[in-house]
Amino acid sequence: MRKQVALHGSDHRLDQTALQRGMDPFTDQSQALIGFGQVRHQRTRPSSNTFTYANYFVWLPMRTFSARGSSALPRNRWSALSFFDSDHGEGADNALLWLDTLLDAHGLSHCTGQAWLHTYPRVWGYTFKPVSFWYCHTDSGELGAVVVEVNNTFGERHIYVLPQVALGKPILANKTFHVSPFCEVRGEYRFTFMHRFDRSQALDPRSNVHTHPSHTVARIEYDDQAIAPGRTPTLLTSVSGQLEPLHATTRQRALWRYPLMTAAVMARIHWQALVLWRKRVPFISKPKPPVTAVKRAHADLDA
Repeated sequence: MRKQVALHGSDHRLDQTALQRGMDPFTDQSQALIGFGQVRHQRTRPSSNTFTYANYFVWLPMRTFSARGSSALPRNRWSALSFFDSDHGEGADNALLWLDTLLDAHGLSHCTGQAWLHTYPRVWGYTFKPVSFWYCHTDSGELGAVVVEVNNTFGERHIYVLPQVALGKPILANKTFHVSPFCEVRGEYRFTFMHRFDRSQALDPRSNVHTHPSHTVARIEYDDQAIAPGRTPTLLTSVSGQLEPLHATTRQRALWRYPLMTAAVMARIHWQALVLWRKRVPFISKPKPPVTAVKRAHADLDA
């Protein structure tokens, strides 16, 4: 059974670390955030191709966001900047319920603390989310697992469940899902997550448990063969950003700087596909999707 903290009659659970320290979990560790940063992508073979784009993303404490929402980010209703549960999981109207069901099915029922979601919002009603990350914590505030949602441009979604994740330590998963027509469905991913924390954000100055990082990097390396020490991966990608509170000012900054951000994500994907085609990178026809939509990581590596 999962340990739960009821809130106003709802079944949403909260990270209990703040409660145990006499703190308000809403104000102390559950504020929606926005990250301003960049996406980096480097292909090493068969032809090299490198690009970097500036963008932004949201970083949402889903247990309390689902219960209380955010004035700067409307949930499940249209706005210039908004969040829809149906853009995640199985496409239903409660993404958190889907997440908890998934965690239970994979023996991760101890991840009952805050679930921070790193994802793109909808901008003017549109979004495309190449990848989203759910950082699933235990009641004590420790990172217990990361759930990675990958979407392709054909409207398909695949889930990679990464248990026993340690920040800064790589973890491997077999590639089982078609993402790019210029990569075969074989080989391995190596996921590495890095967070920088400010001491001012610690729940207790003597503790390593923090409300949230001040800067985040999610790195995904892909090799069309087995990942091995000393071998350069086929693709090296990362999403990084500096996190700030999401409120009217930072929301306005995001819309002014990047008024069509999510549409630009899709446009750039097709532009880079054209670049690869012109470089004569072999085109691979789309295979059938995998029988199961969820893949569990199979190994970790020493950092």
